[in-house]
Amino acid sequence: MNTKPKILIVDDKPENLKALRKVLKDLDIELVEATSGNDALKATLCHDFVLALLDIQMPGMDGYELAGILREEEKTAHLPFIFISAVYTDNLNVFKGYENGAFSFITKPFQPEILINKVKFFIDKHQQEVALYELNEELKNANKELDAFTYSVSHDLRAPLRAVNGYAEMLNEDYGTHLDDEGKRLIENINYYAKKMGALIDDLLAFSRLGRKEIQVSEIDMNEMVEGVLIEMNKSITHNAKIKIGKLHQVNADYGLLHQVMFNLISNAIKYSSKKEHPIIEISSNEKNGKIVFSIKDNGAGFNMKYADKLFGVFQRLHSQEEFEGTGVGLAIVQRVISKHKGNVWAEGNINEGATFNFSLT
Repeated sequence: MNTKPKILIVDDKPENLKALRKVLKDLDIELVEATSGNDALKATLCHDFVLALLDIQMPGMDGYELAGILREEEKTAHLPFIFISAVYTDNLNVFKGYENGAFSFITKPFQPEILINKVKFFIDKHQQEVALYELNEELKNANKELDAFTYSVSHDLRAPLRAVNGYAEMLNEDYGTHLDDEGKRLIENINYYAKKMGALIDDLLAFSRLGRKEIQVSEIDMNEMVEGVLIEMNKSITHNAKIKIGKLHQVNADYGLLHQVMFNLISNAIKYSSKKEHPIIEISSNEKNGKIVFSIKDNGAGFNMKYADKLFGVFQRLHSQEEFEGTGVGLAIVQRVISKHKGNVWAEGNINEGATFNFSLT
């Protein structure tokens, strides 16, 4: 339930409190009055204030002393307040007011419009802070739901997949000799699609985690990184592609995330040029308009530029599964990583004439 913003007004003269009430009567706020510094401190224990309007000249505890105490208390340490005074209006006292933490200083007699505008400013600021807090809470709840979903995907879906694989292996071991070629083919298909589903789960989890991963920036030797990517790739991918690597620019980025980008783009280039007699992949970089642009070019299957905008969407494919295997998540991961680095990613190509995938970093 939304409540009205509360404003504390402190003045030892009832007529001054009455005047403030009259000036602020049209604002959608709740005023809490205090006629002394002690009463004001008691009020802060019972209420959460958006703003305080403090008179300076008061018996016992003046406005400066009250401000000092408010600043020392944890609950009111950041409470904005405005000094209002008819006596202490010289520059020395105005500066003293600011030194004591005042956000503004108004001298009496004041123009009502000035006070109203200043109060409105702090009300708006408070409402923005409340809205931001609520948005952050919604984001936290959304992240908790995403964590729960990720856990469910990671554990609840993997368990039946492991069972499928296990039963298929048991069937093959115990009854393989009794099966004809068609039965053996079906078991192979079971294993194949179970592994494919596992790969899809892995890619989806990687994609979902990227949105929450904090970037750890360091200076990266891109030639060294690409060499590492190729060594890693050659352990799992059989290919005969000729890979040409130019002198690559160094960049400041997250090493792990950029490694994933290069792995995805180079492996894609190898895959989509694999049906060429002499597949060639070129990796280069250049500086353009203050940004470093990296390009991975192949002479493979290419694509129709008419559908280029679909390349980086989750599960978006421009080639059939029968032509080229894949989960349809790799390029979406590339785009998310580069976006987190405030860069851009795009592709150019023609059918059967190859493709070039580019991304820029500052």
